[in-house]
Amino acid sequence: MIPIPFNRQRLFKIIEKFKCSQVVVLGDLMLDKYIWGEVSRISPEAPVPVVEVKRDTSCLGGAGNVAHNLETLGGKPILVGVVGADEAGQWIRNHVRDNRGIFLEPNRPTTVKTRIIAHHQQVVRVDLEKKAPLPDSLEKEILSFLRSLSFDGLIISDYNKGLINESLLREVLALAKKKGFPVFVDPKVENFHLFSPVTLITPNHHEAEKIVSKECRTNDQVEEAGKKIFSIIDTRYIILKRGEQGMTVFERGKKPIHIPTVAREVFDVTGAGDTVIATASLALLAGATIEEAAILANAAAGIVVGKIGTATVSPQELKEAL
Repeated sequence: MIPIPFNRQRLFKIIEKFKCSQVVVLGDLMLDKYIWGEVSRISPEAPVPVVEVKRDTSCLGGAGNVAHNLETLGGKPILVGVVGADEAGQWIRNHVRDNRGIFLEPNRPTTVKTRIIAHHQQVVRVDLEKKAPLPDSLEKEILSFLRSLSFDGLIISDYNKGLINESLLREVLALAKKKGFPVFVDPKVENFHLFSPVTLITPNHHEAEKIVSKECRTNDQVEEAGKKIFSIIDTRYIILKRGEQGMTVFERGKKPIHIPTVAREVFDVTGAGDTVIATASLALLAGATIEEAAILANAAAGIVVGKIGTATVSPQELKEAL
């Protein structure tokens, strides 16, 4: 794939407009914990490395990372989701700019992903989670809160942890239609058919393969997958994320555009999808075409995969990458 030409000054102006947008992020909240250490020997108990811990860090994960990306890029996020009555849930509530939309569910733990990193590589990940559906009463509280807000766009960040379901989506998408705000979705396969109508959806190629039941590797295969997705759901745009092959951009009624990756080195892909949906959404709200939004999202993803752990990108970094 050849590089796509773009107007750098116009993209700079779009980045400057990121700060004008207030965006609701509705999705599965989680805490990303990192244990950083070194490996110098193999355990005598089993053929596994012994990690000597040097430090540990925590950051917002899942929908929280989408909101963090929005905020770092200059946007004004309002995070809406559920945490448990535990230390991890309290940490999340304490580390978001606006926690009015974070609801408590005492009967489920906050989702926590703990990654052990040694010598810049992930050794193992341990997940604590419960995927049971939310109580109806809590779902009604969330919907009531959403109806009370004034905002420019909504991002749905689905990690298939129990928040996003058919009844909630039906009400949320009806609200979007009534109020006229765009909906941007980072989907999971299980709920894919429910995301309709939306403005933008951003599956990766692994998810696309499951959705269309065909391989999505070559440009031709990816283009066929895009056509199939348009027949399954009502969406105006698709950004199909293809890892080291970059991304393919679809606009209904137009020819797909293939954008090559700009990542120089890939250290960690954790959270890169969150960066893509955050950047593309802010760009579209700032008046970008879908092609311009994808170029910016691709550049932003290229920056974060060069960092270790759940990472974000600043407007200045994005401008420098262009």
